[in-house]
Amino acid sequence: MSDDMREEYDFSKGERGKFYQPGAGAQIPVYLSDRLQEYLLQIAERKGTTLNELVNDLLERELSIVEAMM
Repeated sequence: MSDDMREEYDFSKGERGKFYQPGAGAQIPVYLSDRLQEYLLQIAERKGTTLNELVNDLLERELSIVEAMM
């Protein structure tokens, strides 16, 4: 057991579900290669948008192409 771990913890005053939010979504991290990130950042800057918006737009377009081919 590590030095900063106690033998026991007292949860008697704990409140179940205190931070639970029904319907809350989770953001998953996506890691781009340095080269790809720099390239997409340059495009986003030229278009006056954010990297997040640009990547989402690109993925939406790609998905619509894939769905059209199915």
